[in-house]
Amino acid sequence: MTIQRFDITSAPGPIMSRCVIHGNNIYLAGITAQDLSGDVGDQLGEILATIDDYLDQAGSDKSKILTAQVWLADMTLVTAMNEVWNTWVDPTTPPARACVSGALYRPEVLVEIQITAVIEA
Repeated sequence: MTIQRFDITSAPGPIMSRCVIHGNNIYLAGITAQDLSGDVGDQLGEILATIDDYLDQAGSDKSKILTAQVWLADMTLVTAMNEVWNTWVDPTTPPARACVSGALYRPEVLVEIQITAVIEA
């Protein structure tokens, strides 16, 4: 099967592909917001829009997400994060999800999400 890779990062090197499609499977790298000036809700809203865009480009949508891994800078943000998440996620087909806290790559990054989805369910 062909592997398609989208948005390969550049300088200082090709660290990762932000989206990989293999067969009917879609793998999204950890997605963070570009605008880090907002709160967790603002950052999450941007991340979810990016996820929607990648899934659309792949011929899929959020109802076909299998798993989501959510990393928060601090677990005190989980309630605010869930408020935004719960208005976005498909209520009839929510994915398996893990949510943990940890130091993210920059202190302004409050949330990061990695997704695995399929093109056809």
